[in-house]
Amino acid sequence: MRRMSKYLSGKKIDPRPIKKNIGVVELLEQHFQAYNAARLREAAQLFAEKMLNPNVTIGMSLTGALTPAGLGGSCIVPLMKAGFVDWIVSTGANLYHDTHFAIGHSLHRGSPFIDDRLLRKEAVIRIYDILFDYEVLLDTDDFFRTVIQAPEFQKEMSTAEFHFRMGKYIAERERKLKLPFSSLLGTAYRCGVPVYTSSPGDSSIGMNVAAMQLYGNRLRFDTLADVNETAAIVLEAKRSRGSSGVLIFGGGSPKNFMLQTEPQIQEVLQIDEKGHDYFVQITDARPDTGGLSGATPSEAVSWGKIDPDKLPDTVVAYVDSTVAMPILVSYALAKRKPRALKKLYHRREELVARLKKEADKIYLKKK
Repeated sequence: MRRMSKYLSGKKIDPRPIKKNIGVVELLEQHFQAYNAARLREAAQLFAEKMLNPNVTIGMSLTGALTPAGLGGSCIVPLMKAGFVDWIVSTGANLYHDTHFAIGHSLHRGSPFIDDRLLRKEAVIRIYDILFDYEVLLDTDDFFRTVIQAPEFQKEMSTAEFHFRMGKYIAERERKLKLPFSSLLGTAYRCGVPVYTSSPGDSSIGMNVAAMQLYGNRLRFDTLADVNETAAIVLEAKRSRGSSGVLIFGGGSPKNFMLQTEPQIQEVLQIDEKGHDYFVQITDARPDTGGLSGATPSEAVSWGKIDPDKLPDTVVAYVDSTVAMPILVSYALAKRKPRALKKLYHRREELVARLKKEADKIYLKKK
């Protein structure tokens, strides 16, 4: 009898009919069998089966207009509440647009094929097929400008501190409005999840902070503190006999900012380390055109961003994030019980002090 090749050891493709009203776990495990459906299944299984172990610290990066599509309250918030995400790097736009919902405004399903000249006349804003009134922007701008005039904002701070302090006000607005959902920043405040923005001037939040600076507001973003705090979070994950995992939606600056924590530790501070242990990315970009920003996990190994010994624990699914996120989140919530909240926001100073203590050993040797 001919010996079966080792390459045929995978589960057989099963073409049996799909059931009506099938649950997400069975749908993903039984019917996402090949191509990027299989990569999404592998990503969800890696996330649920390995990354959600108690000793893994999980960072999530968010790029693209995800929160205007409702994914903040529907997906990101449940992840934080379940302890499935411990720290976040996001574009400022995702945080800004999520705040629309939190302060009582609505966004609407629409069409991407409407004449934008007509929308301009009607004072309607379009984000592809999402439509909302221009007043939503003005009211949200006014909310941020009003809040940052409080005395607690009149200083320099990391973006994590800014978002935490802002989250307190957003959470209070949600409470007063008795909303049936929670916001990203309001939940991050309650759960102690630090939220960073790698390019704080590149959003309407940063634009409003800049505008208020013209009139004497003293709020300043300390982006260098962000670099040290995020590196400290990752180093602590590894030094506490744990692991570091990254869950990446999209690419761009948030992805790189999250992954550069390891080169900051190894290359710049020259602390002995090997890279992140788990890597899941959902993207529709391509590495060969330069659009994948840090490219594939194997390329990230060359930078020290990913531990070369852990390369099998990496998955890239080339899928629209708005399709993949609800499936992955639903699967994880169905498969795993909530984890204890790490509340890393409240440990930032302690973790940076530990980072410096370890870096000092190398720095003082060279002096």
